[in-house]
Amino acid sequence: MRETNIASIDLNLVPALEALLRLRNVTHAAADVGLSQPAMSRALARLRDLQRDPLLVRTRSGYILTPRALALQPELTAAVQHLRAVFQQQTFVPGLVRRTLRLAAADIQTIVVLPGILSRLAVEAPGVDLRVEPYSADILTRLDSGALDLAFALSNTPLPPGISSEVVGEDHLALVMRAGHPAADHAWTLADYGRHPHVTVALLGDGQSDIDALLAAAGVARRIALVTPYFMAALAAVAATDMVTTISAALATRFAAPFGLVLREPPFASIRLESTLVCSHVRAADPFLVWFRALVRDVAETVGLTACSPEPGPAGDDRPRTP
Repeated sequence: MRETNIASIDLNLVPALEALLRLRNVTHAAADVGLSQPAMSRALARLRDLQRDPLLVRTRSGYILTPRALALQPELTAAVQHLRAVFQQQTFVPGLVRRTLRLAAADIQTIVVLPGILSRLAVEAPGVDLRVEPYSADILTRLDSGALDLAFALSNTPLPPGISSEVVGEDHLALVMRAGHPAADHAWTLADYGRHPHVTVALLGDGQSDIDALLAAAGVARRIALVTPYFMAALAAVAATDMVTTISAALATRFAAPFGLVLREPPFASIRLESTLVCSHVRAADPFLVWFRALVRDVAETVGLTACSPEPGPAGDDRPRTP
């Protein structure tokens, strides 16, 4: 049997043929697929030519199927049903999902929003397991390959083509030091940044940030005594020393009392820290990932990522750099 080149066939004839064989009536078949009766008659003529068979034969009692049409009908019905399944939008039900979500996050996200995320998953998608993974230099490659589903970042993070980003929460910076710090009792200036050692958070890189360029422009140099990839380590360090850090207000506020910390307004303009979830554009429309990003937005709003908004001043940025 010679193989048919399917590219040479008008596949618009498939639903017409299925309706004709199922309904055995040109008028009814035309209405079923949304064609006029003359258009359906023309389709039938083309189908007869392709099949080299009458397919439908008029009798005194109506149309009947030829042996060829009777043989085609079950295969054609199954094929049309399979095609409908391919193009039909599936209803997404979180409670039926069984999968593992791999998420790159720092300790700030695991502390501030992860408990709320897990609480929601336990109720709404109990079949979902979560794996929190560290940042690495190959994080974009991991997102592209599917080894990683999502990663937290900031909205100012440069992203290459093929990576999607969606804002899920907002935070602000706070200047943090221990309660007994020598400079805890007054509003800071840029010059104060050069008088005390600092802790910076660097998920990737050397801990340098936009604020260092700002200080340099003002003729101020600061000593960075500790660079750490952990936000909690930064808070613990300033709680036990005369070092200071400029860090997430949401996290610092949460641990100010147990760590004995004081939060002050940084001596520069209010900077919005827009937290985003980034993923490969290949999986951006995955119904589960769309649903999960919405869940993270809800949780972020619940925990309140807008604490300790600083007052206006010179611009600067001590944000940790993420991919």
